[in-house]
Amino acid sequence: MTSEICDSTGFELDRDTPAFYRRLGPGLYAPTVHVQGAWRDDEQHMAPVSGILAHEIDLHEPRDGLQLARISFDILGMIPARPSRVQVRTTRPGRTIELVEATMLVDDRAVVRAHAWRLAAHDSEPVAGVELEPIPGPDEMEAWAGADTWEGGYIEGLEFRVDPERRPGRTRAWIRARNPLIDGETSSPTADLVRLADTANGIAVRVSPREWMFPNVDLSVHLFREPVRGWVGFDTRVTMGPTGLGLTSTTLHDEHGPVGRAEQILTVRRLPGA
Repeated sequence: MTSEICDSTGFELDRDTPAFYRRLGPGLYAPTVHVQGAWRDDEQHMAPVSGILAHEIDLHEPRDGLQLARISFDILGMIPARPSRVQVRTTRPGRTIELVEATMLVDDRAVVRAHAWRLAAHDSEPVAGVELEPIPGPDEMEAWAGADTWEGGYIEGLEFRVDPERRPGRTRAWIRARNPLIDGETSSPTADLVRLADTANGIAVRVSPREWMFPNVDLSVHLFREPVRGWVGFDTRVTMGPTGLGLTSTTLHDEHGPVGRAEQILTVRRLPGA
């Protein structure tokens, strides 16, 4: 028998499907408990949402030789944990450079909008070089129970390795998901990395999330090569200003080294009654 959670509208959040989403049709997905957010149990965490948008962009008018170089997300409000539709269109077509837009809608309301630059692959090996510092591998770090800090089904479904010298506002960590993005489907290594990138804002918290809220309203991921599938590494710094703004900045890694950067702008506010 399927174990489920009901929200106030009667939608049942599937506990048993071993994936973040079940496909209901073209561009239409049912979230499972594995996408459940950290601030509310009836919302989707932005991390798997960003993964499903990246996956739909991968499926949209694919062409050999194009690679995702940057994907940015604007979070337009709370993302209900309900059936979600993704619409994709090419806004700037081109032979070697194109811009694609993807929008997630829940109950016909836009909740997240993504813009992705896809660039042509060229041989740049003669000038290749990386100035981003690598981090120790996952076997050199210690296990961390993210659920001790955060609630929700998304965090419960992750495996963490963290730097034993981590401190508030600064950490190095590795994360991998125990479940695939979509039940019965394979997503690209890039989508698999993107689906974890938003987690950066929760691994180097400066203050207790039981006393302060600091959700991000955006996420931008820049990549300089395609990642390999597996652990995703985070070298993360969190900055908070004096007027309610914050910034989470991360160098992203796969097990071969740095692959790009992620940035998130935060709205910082004290929890009522805290």
